[in-house]
Amino acid sequence: MQRLAPPLLARLARARPWAPLRRRGAAAAGGEDEPFVFPEYEPEPGEAAAAAVAAAPAAPRRQREPRRERVPAGRSDLSVPPSGVSCSGCGAELHCRDSAAPGFVPAEKYQSLSEGADGAAGLRGAVCQRCWLLAHHGRALRLRLPPEQHREVLSAALRRPPRHGRGSLLLYLLDVLELPDPVLPQLPGLLGPDVPVAGLLVVGNKVDLLPADSPGHLGRLRQRVAAACAQAGLRGDPLVDVRLVSAKTGFGLEGLVSRLQRSWKCAGDVYLLGATNSGKSTLFNALLRSDYCKSRAPDVVDRATVSPWPGTTLNLLKFPVINPTCDRIFRRQERLKEEAAKTEYQLSSEEKKHLNHLKKQGYLVGRVGRTFQQQKSSPVVDFDPDMLSYSVDEDPKHSPRKREEREEFTYNEVKDARWCYDTPGIVKENCVLNLLTEKEVKLVLPTHAIIPRTFILKPGAVLFLAALGRVDYLQGEKPAWFSVVASNLLPVHISTLSNADAIYEKHAGQELLKVPMGGEERMKEFPPLVPQDITLKGIGTTEAVADIKLSSAGWVAVTAHAEEKLLLRAYTPRGTALVVREPPLLPYISTIRGARITGSAAYRTKKPPSLVENLKTTGRK
Repeated sequence: MQRLAPPLLARLARARPWAPLRRRGAAAAGGEDEPFVFPEYEPEPGEAAAAAVAAAPAAPRRQREPRRERVPAGRSDLSVPPSGVSCSGCGAELHCRDSAAPGFVPAEKYQSLSEGADGAAGLRGAVCQRCWLLAHHGRALRLRLPPEQHREVLSAALRRPPRHGRGSLLLYLLDVLELPDPVLPQLPGLLGPDVPVAGLLVVGNKVDLLPADSPGHLGRLRQRVAAACAQAGLRGDPLVDVRLVSAKTGFGLEGLVSRLQRSWKCAGDVYLLGATNSGKSTLFNALLRSDYCKSRAPDVVDRATVSPWPGTTLNLLKFPVINPTCDRIFRRQERLKEEAAKTEYQLSSEEKKHLNHLKKQGYLVGRVGRTFQQQKSSPVVDFDPDMLSYSVDEDPKHSPRKREEREEFTYNEVKDARWCYDTPGIVKENCVLNLLTEKEVKLVLPTHAIIPRTFILKPGAVLFLAALGRVDYLQGEKPAWFSVVASNLLPVHISTLSNADAIYEKHAGQELLKVPMGGEERMKEFPPLVPQDITLKGIGTTEAVADIKLSSAGWVAVTAHAEEKLLLRAYTPRGTALVVREPPLLPYISTIRGARITGSAAYRTKKPPSLVENLKTTGRK
């Protein structure tokens, strides 16, 4: 029995995943100091990998001097002129002259790729060192890139004269989590009289991250996006439509492609615009694998580099748009009807595996297929029998590896083509992401479906969202509900007004508040939290009155009794934006919760089921 005791205790501990994590010395009945990383929630494999970056060991370790992170810059060579070839990941011109400039490739790699008969053309399809580090190691190099350069590239592209007698279509992508979009009001300034734009289509992205707080929540989100466009002065003829999609899970993308092919057809070029981290490159890659591009384009055009680091795309990337003839539209509609009649049980094992993977990442999932695909010929094996025989006196010789010939578009394929361009992201000002390191950005930006965390607080309570935001409940007659909508990896800590300042002073930069990370040295350079007083009036115990948006770190939805007046004080780092969003984006978010945890201010979390678009939910094969 003694041998079975430790495993039994471990099983009992796992059987109560909802148990709150209480600090030593905290009051057992009052629960005044409660750090809730995530009650009853276990991160998915992708989230667990990101969380491990900030995980601290339990055992005490000897303090070491912080070691500088080694950046593999590679050797530069000022004598080699720029190539004139763009990086297939970010669009910057490839060169080996300056390791701190966009498009840098180490001189050794640059020379090996350009030594062939094609010269600099051998660099086609290559990526720069920055994109390689982002794709393979998730690391970002800080480049000397003036903030004005993004706007100059974008402005020059939009002012190109129409190539086909008609202006271009602007596909503006905004992050619905960032509403009101900070860049949207700048759009009328970019669309001046000298910009030959024929239409504007606004697309709200990342809807898969938000849970459905009530029936018809997508219609309400679409109305909020349309209202933001009207408030920014975008209405009437330029605004073609407003759509909601998830570029990551594919939700709404088939509808977006159909909308583009029906209304815009192939009249002119299309430009993807938006702020940094809005998902433009992800949408670019999704459209590249859809019916919107030419059938051979996925084999010729490389995918754009996707990273949570702001400003990944540095120049223009493009693919040719397919001409939606009547025959092609008919064949596409037939494919969509056939796929919509399927159930999940009729999918192949590979499709089921991919679908389940997407369900773990978002609440809304779509299946993006291709109607027009070119049949690939089977590869020919180059066999050399002479290489299998050699004498005793000589060593086996290895023939030089032949470089794979890269597919290129023919002249007829591109002479009258219309192109879809991915443009550099417009940098958001007053954004907390500009203050964070690459590891911290990975924790702050949500990559999986957000599970709301709801707390019931009395006057005098304080809620910390990591060390990036704080909400004080100063005055009120009754308790109120505070629902946190942020990355699942950001911790929430509940305290009191008397202890809040001491907790921030002691734990900011440490494991309890997690972000920022790096201890006292990191917090010396991090801006202090600045307060802003907020007065709200409740409208009911099931409907939030407002969202307190703590820059790009997330928001707190406040729900109070009807006619109840609340005095709150919210904090964000100096130089970042704090927005009170009325009405709230998800007014019924506090209803997505389980039972209250005994002796705690927290409720058990609840994750709504995922919804798959264009797939029957009933019927078994």
